[in-house]
Amino acid sequence: MTSRTVTLLDVARTAGVSKSTASDALQGSGRVAEATRDRVRAVAEELGYRPNSAARRLRRSSTGAIGLHLPQTATRLDYYMNLAFGAVARAQEDGFDVVLLAPASSLGGAGGATGPGGASGPVASRVDGLLVIDPEVDDSAVPGLLDAGVPVVTGERYLGPTAAPTGAVICDNAASLTALLDHVTERGARRPAVLAPAGTSAWATALRATAASWGQEHGVEVALRTVPFAATPGEAEETTLALLRADPAVDAVICAPDGAAPGVLRAAATLGRTVGTTASDRTDSAAVSDRTGEEPGAPRAEAPRPTDDEPGPHPRTPLLVASCVDGTATRSAEPPVTAVDLRPAAYGRACAELLCDILAGRTPPDTVRRHAWALETRASTTAGPA
Repeated sequence: MTSRTVTLLDVARTAGVSKSTASDALQGSGRVAEATRDRVRAVAEELGYRPNSAARRLRRSSTGAIGLHLPQTATRLDYYMNLAFGAVARAQEDGFDVVLLAPASSLGGAGGATGPGGASGPVASRVDGLLVIDPEVDDSAVPGLLDAGVPVVTGERYLGPTAAPTGAVICDNAASLTALLDHVTERGARRPAVLAPAGTSAWATALRATAASWGQEHGVEVALRTVPFAATPGEAEETTLALLRADPAVDAVICAPDGAAPGVLRAAATLGRTVGTTASDRTDSAAVSDRTGEEPGAPRAEAPRPTDDEPGPHPRTPLLVASCVDGTATRSAEPPVTAVDLRPAAYGRACAELLCDILAGRTPPDTVRRHAWALETRASTTAGPA
């Protein structure tokens, strides 16, 4: 290693201590045993570690700003804009401005290039702390941000191998998709499908894993299709058309990406599939249960097979549609789409609040807080007129 590449995390790992302990040892602060302090300093000397001057200045004075790093695909998504507004409002309550970090500038140079001071210098010299939302393992900016020498709070966990954040605010994403799958099953779905997001964020990873595990647990094959993290309605429509044509037994589609669910509705309309359930559908379901002994709406392992003279479901066979992210697109769709309200503005506030609490010493580092979500049921999965 050279002095240019050695970080505080390198020193901590080599010395066998936490990053905060290494920092206290090198600064002569905190409750660190003398033997540990000597060992950390010896390791730092051996590795050629040079403390970041900007980070040292920040320990003595405040810039009055915090940085906000969003996924590269976030600029057009309703969810992240609402989250950013919530973060700004909460940060201002503690007297902080919010600096939005562009993907290139967040690492101090285009394409992930770094200057002589390393990746963390340009960031740490401008902000007191950082919010890193939905960090992806393959986002080259994230390791430098986590090692910027200032407190970092992530919105969702970071699954990569580099430094852990100072704090995190997380949602139970597995539980939210489970709630949607349970809901459509209770509404009579026998062959659900999930359009899950690609990518390496904790949210995307949890949804893909949950779709598979839920199916195994319930003995129901979930048709899983992967779409871009920020899939457009057009991309969702194309994927849904291909899915329903290849597997017409699918009777529920849960679309993950923010704002993409209207594309599922368009695909259903193209194929003549009604969306939601009707009174007659419920009557038919009850009649089937009388013949089979099953409870109305109970999940079944296998959907009915079409006859030879009816190659697929009747065009009026209902299709239930739901979304993993609520927003303007789901609320204003026709019909309105059942969705998980992740309360993005409140989530942004929660992330900023945790960072402000850490900066003010009101909350210790390594704090993890949980954020609640709510299931909003609408006409796309509930009963309509007969």
